[in-house]
Amino acid sequence: MHPYVLLAGAILSELFGTTALKLSDGFSQPIPSIGVVLGYGAAFYLLSLTLEELPIGAVYATWAALGIVGVAGIGAVVFDEPVDLAGLLGIGLIIGGVYCVNVVSQMSAH
Repeated sequence: MHPYVLLAGAILSELFGTTALKLSDGFSQPIPSIGVVLGYGAAFYLLSLTLEELPIGAVYATWAALGIVGVAGIGAVVFDEPVDLAGLLGIGLIIGGVYCVNVVSQMSAH
């Protein structure tokens, strides 16, 4: 399977796990708590497969950055958490960083 498809799956799994973590209410809710374990387990498994073909620096930078952006979006949409102009600017910088690491830089496998 293409490594970037695996990386996308790892990111989506991490977003699922983090959302479940919020819903678990300090692991006091059993179903979301199981979602945390499954989400993060799948994320790390898919991340490990991605690392078989892509450099660790680019993979981790992309996974972490897009996880941050995704969770901020989920927080705003699902949990009605506020996002201000400075937050949007920061998110834009994160996305720009992912672009630089994966497209402009020689860090990633082109």
